[in-house]
Amino acid sequence: MSNPQQLRYSKEHEWLTAAEDGVSTVGITEFAANALGDVVYVQLPDVGDTVAAGATCGELESTKSVSDLYSPVNGEVTAVNQDVSDDPSLVNTAPFEGGWLFKVRVSEEPKDLLSADEYTDFAGN
Repeated sequence: MSNPQQLRYSKEHEWLTAAEDGVSTVGITEFAANALGDVVYVQLPDVGDTVAAGATCGELESTKSVSDLYSPVNGEVTAVNQDVSDDPSLVNTAPFEGGWLFKVRVSEEPKDLLSADEYTDFAGN
């Protein structure tokens, strides 16, 4: 399992792109997707919602369990991935590409986000 070096990671197993024009993309890691099993339903935040770092902002339901989705940063949701809502299996098949979950205009980024190497050590993968 390889974690893209250009991303940052939360201890709740979300990834975050570097901000482009103040907006970052958020998804869950391959480690989290594998732990969940086959994702069958996603509940994403709504465009315009304010999210807070470490706070629940949605859910991922799999054949095994329901897991909370956490925001890795503070900000306002600017887009959600409709493709994932229509086909939740994208979270499993392409967690770092087509399986992204939402975009957020970052107002504050916590200091405890991890590099790819730090996340790999943390997740034990």
